[in-house]
Amino acid sequence: MKQPPRKAAPPRRPAKPRRQAASPPANPILIALNKPFDVLTQFTDGQGRATLKDFVDVPGIYPAGRLDRDSEGLLLLTNDGRLQARITDPKHKLAKTYWVQVEGEPSEQQLEQLRAGPLLNDGPTRPADVEQIAEPSLWPRDPPVRFRKSIPTAWLAITIREGRNRQVRRMTAAVGLPTLRLVRVRIGEWKLGELQPGQWREV
Repeated sequence: MKQPPRKAAPPRRPAKPRRQAASPPANPILIALNKPFDVLTQFTDGQGRATLKDFVDVPGIYPAGRLDRDSEGLLLLTNDGRLQARITDPKHKLAKTYWVQVEGEPSEQQLEQLRAGPLLNDGPTRPADVEQIAEPSLWPRDPPVRFRKSIPTAWLAITIREGRNRQVRRMTAAVGLPTLRLVRVRIGEWKLGELQPGQWREV
């Protein structure tokens, strides 16, 4: 008894070529900038607001991560895509340290809540390193922070290893300590150092 002829197998689709990682630039650049208050973390803006272009005139670089318009301090910029990914990718858990001025006098319970990782509307945060510190020696903010004379303020050093949108501000608000001023002083191995607002150095 004859077997029915087998159907020919459909032709295989050609395998997609693997994406090649971009080669590093011939002259890699990494810049540390002290981003001033009220400056956008981008080089262009159609609304006439202050941007990085007002402070850094180096072609071909872009921010490695973000810093909110109303936050100040360390911002890294690079022309190296691999380095940019290492700095920003959450899987590397690069520690970022902020000096945070909050409204109110923190209780030990509130500090422990911050350390444990408060619950935000997009889920609980990872544990953080949090300690109360003396008021740091910083440049005057322009415009100045608005204080309520009847309510004291305090400074915290907060180190996180993730990067959600406005995370530190949301964390302090979640435990009843609204943020008044936020200055990033360290990203991984890189520190703000003595840079003044608008100043930058190659690292």
